[in-house]
Amino acid sequence: MRKKLTPLLEWGTLLITTGLVCFFLVVILWDLVSKGASSLSWNFVSSLPTQGMTSGGILPAITGTVLLTMITALVAAPFGVSCAIYLNEYAADNWLTRLIRASIRNLAGVPSIIYGLFGLALFVQGLQMGTSLLSAGLTLGLLSLPYIIITTEEALRRIPASTREAALAVGATQFESIRDVVVPSAMPGMLTGLVLTLSRAAGETAPILFTGVAFYINNPSGYLNQEFMALPYHLYMLSTQHQAIEAVRPLAYGTALVLLIVVFLLNLTAFYIRYKYSKNE
Repeated sequence: MRKKLTPLLEWGTLLITTGLVCFFLVVILWDLVSKGASSLSWNFVSSLPTQGMTSGGILPAITGTVLLTMITALVAAPFGVSCAIYLNEYAADNWLTRLIRASIRNLAGVPSIIYGLFGLALFVQGLQMGTSLLSAGLTLGLLSLPYIIITTEEALRRIPASTREAALAVGATQFESIRDVVVPSAMPGMLTGLVLTLSRAAGETAPILFTGVAFYINNPSGYLNQEFMALPYHLYMLSTQHQAIEAVRPLAYGTALVLLIVVFLLNLTAFYIRYKYSKNE
């Protein structure tokens, strides 16, 4: 009897928890769409804020978020992937390697605001970059680095050892087997982890709060050595710090909806990449 009830209880618990998560997700999405859809227009996403941010658009915030995400990817992706390949393919299984892996996992659990303070001390003050787009991008790159290492290493571990042995058996060197066999086979998981990590970084507020984000910049192009606007910080300011909160509340919901769409597109890209590579295998 107990053997029959256990699967039913597990299945029922899974259905209930999944249903609760989906319910609250639908409630949140409905709230954002119902209150923010009226603000969405081409003018809203292609023009500058005007009249003390009580009207106009969010083009500088969108541009800043895109540039920030690109810098984060350029900083974190090469180092993260290289580190994961070394740890999984070259490093010996000893106490030093295990200590490094434990440290990386601990870094993944550090609150994002700590990275913001570290970026302030290292990039803004220590390297004298000032509050700028580059300082914020480097800070987010450090924040994203542990996640990319972990996801990439997990993708590499999924490749059977027999695949490596087969490549070595036909005369390939270890580097050639990694480059031509292992990495292409692990590419779906690696790219998925990278895109999901970048989508998380695009929504961070605390790390950029100390390193370069500004309340208002009348310049949508952005420069690496200047302050910038970003969607998550813009949303925070409109929702909590603006002197006319009620007047800008529809704009805040519209900004939240745009940020949600950006994150959704990044996640959709990750699923598409996984599907495309899985189909080609």
